[in-house]
Amino acid sequence: MIDVIMQFGTDIIMVRVKGNSVSFGSKVGHNPMMATIDGLKLSRSGVIKEFPELADTDNWREEAIAKFKDKIKGLNDENKIVSYVVDDLSKFGYKPLYKQKQGMRIERFKT
Repeated sequence: MIDVIMQFGTDIIMVRVKGNSVSFGSKVGHNPMMATIDGLKLSRSGVIKEFPELADTDNWREEAIAKFKDKIKGLNDENKIVSYVVDDLSKFGYKPLYKQKQGMRIERFKT
């Protein structure tokens, strides 16, 4: 399991990668409230920026989620999944701060 702490404006976001499962939370602490990609709010403009082919699709949200899940399934290593998620969210203004593997010390991302 790998936890990543990211900043978006004044918000602190936690991304947890456990095997091929990715969850997101907005509260960092002992018991953060976590949600899968299905529970996140996605902006249409952000999705279309990433997937221009979904611009004329009515179910753009479901297709974007399916594309994300397919990409994650194709990555067979937690570190690769973390790299993908961090790179992808960085495009939209998220700034990675810290990373922690289970049982290890917290590492600061190099900026």
